[in-house]
Amino acid sequence: MNKKKIITFFSLIFVTLCAIAGCSFLSPTIEQGNTPASLPNLKQENVQLTVSAAASLKEALGEITPLYSKAKSNVAIRNNFGSSGNLQQQIINGAPVDVFISAASKQMDELQKKDFIIADTRRDLLSNRLVLIVPADKGDAKELKDLSSANIERIAIGDPRSVPVGQYAEQALTKLELLQDVQSKFVLGNNVRQVLQFVESGNAQAGIVYVTDAKTSTKVKVVQVIDAKLHKPIVYPIAVIQKSTNQPSAKSYLEFLSSEPAKTIFEKYGFSTL
Repeated sequence: MNKKKIITFFSLIFVTLCAIAGCSFLSPTIEQGNTPASLPNLKQENVQLTVSAAASLKEALGEITPLYSKAKSNVAIRNNFGSSGNLQQQIINGAPVDVFISAASKQMDELQKKDFIIADTRRDLLSNRLVLIVPADKGDAKELKDLSSANIERIAIGDPRSVPVGQYAEQALTKLELLQDVQSKFVLGNNVRQVLQFVESGNAQAGIVYVTDAKTSTKVKVVQVIDAKLHKPIVYPIAVIQKSTNQPSAKSYLEFLSSEPAKTIFEKYGFSTL
């Protein structure tokens, strides 16, 4: 083999080995913040988060969601509102949920016992108050004790089997020894917003909702803020779901909900931040 062929042979071997090893002299080093204009900018992968939240959070999260999307342009939020009990069952049945916000500890406790949430992401996010409402143009009741009057025939509360606001209402009425007298008058709502609608439409002469829901309507008026000592503390726990496929983004969103901009919005709608 002559000298020229030997040089060509070893040159081919050298180039092949460099191609495999990725020799630095074959392409210039690209430092962060110094990407050549000829190379496209790498974009973050787009993520969609599903947030299952108590119905009473609808307006507040409706305002917070675009604020978060502006800060995290690659993350889209899909809010799923309903009663905390129904949302809990959806998660147990395998619904693709990333973040859960309940209107009571009970639903979150049950999910945690069955390992459906990432326990160290759980925290109490908000608190609320219970109020007695009547239609804005009527005033047959002024306090809970009036609900036992013969003039009051229909009282709207959340279904205590799945709706936390109904559970709190039952606790308050039990403490005042009114439950047995008024139970036959109950019109049960599937969530707190349906309870509100029953009173707005006049299908119920009174109802028990959260103060945050009462503030969303001009068709009802608050006649009593119910003593918090009459029921368990109203807290809204939040956690990332164990089966979430977007856990880093879900944790980031959870942190954002505790930020000052988010707290300002929650407080605007009547929640107390924790």
